[in-house]
Amino acid sequence: MEKTALKRPTTGTWVSAFRLRTLPLALSCIGMGGFLAAADHLSRWPVLLLCVLTTLFLQILSNLANDYGDTKHGADNQHREGPQRAVQAGQISPAQMRAAIVVFSLLSLVSGVALLWVALGTSGLYLFLFFLLLGFGAIWAAIGYTNGAKPYGYAGFGDISVFFFFGWVGVLGTYFLQTNRIFSELLLPASSLGFFSAAVLNVNNIRDLKSDELAGKRSVPVRLGALRARRYHWLLLTAGVLCTVVFVWVRENATLWPWLFLGSVPLLLYNGREVKRRQTAVQLDPLLKQMALSTLCFVVLLGIGLLLDR
Repeated sequence: MEKTALKRPTTGTWVSAFRLRTLPLALSCIGMGGFLAAADHLSRWPVLLLCVLTTLFLQILSNLANDYGDTKHGADNQHREGPQRAVQAGQISPAQMRAAIVVFSLLSLVSGVALLWVALGTSGLYLFLFFLLLGFGAIWAAIGYTNGAKPYGYAGFGDISVFFFFGWVGVLGTYFLQTNRIFSELLLPASSLGFFSAAVLNVNNIRDLKSDELAGKRSVPVRLGALRARRYHWLLLTAGVLCTVVFVWVRENATLWPWLFLGSVPLLLYNGREVKRRQTAVQLDPLLKQMALSTLCFVVLLGIGLLLDR
């Protein structure tokens, strides 16, 4: 039987369910694509703003769907040590959460179609359809992570999805929709965002390892175990930094300015060290926000460096 909320959720309850602390990560991939386009003097602000809006809707959709799905499948239960979720706590009923998921799915779709119309117009039908399919894929990924008969997040494929959508799709898509061109070397900074986004998810899954294991959620940390999951975290951080090191290294006629991104490395090192050191869910939880903000700092410093390089 479904839980039923005792009263209508307040605005504060919904805002809490949106999990606003995850939004800096969503903005980071759009920011990276925006900075790369600006460095090539090809920024299109209406396109960039619609990229931001669409991504925010998708991130909130993902958070709401995760809240609903994890409660339905049992990952959010009395054994959960992380922050209590709205459906689990009875603050929002399952029916109300399903309705919100539908609303944000539609908002994501409408915003995405508007983005493609502004960016591509009627001149590129095949491109329009290609990006529209990617948009449907993003909506499916946001919902399917913890929902459905066989949610892919419970099979341990969340890291791959996050890498693809927050890294390659978010960065390269934002760049292409502004510039109508793409270069293979842009896969490097896009991959950096993919690795860092997977690192945020990894912190989340290390924190929830015990409750996920009890619920049969086979996340990467559940599969690897706590010790190897922490080593995997260092691998993600290292790969993310190295991708951008190579990207800056191979740039033609580059000055020292793009290396400004190295100023964010101490923040990443702190995250890796603390993930290894901290053992309880309460201790690990702040590192989610810290990793997301460190990623945003990485993007901003690289972006400033690229702009000063031209």
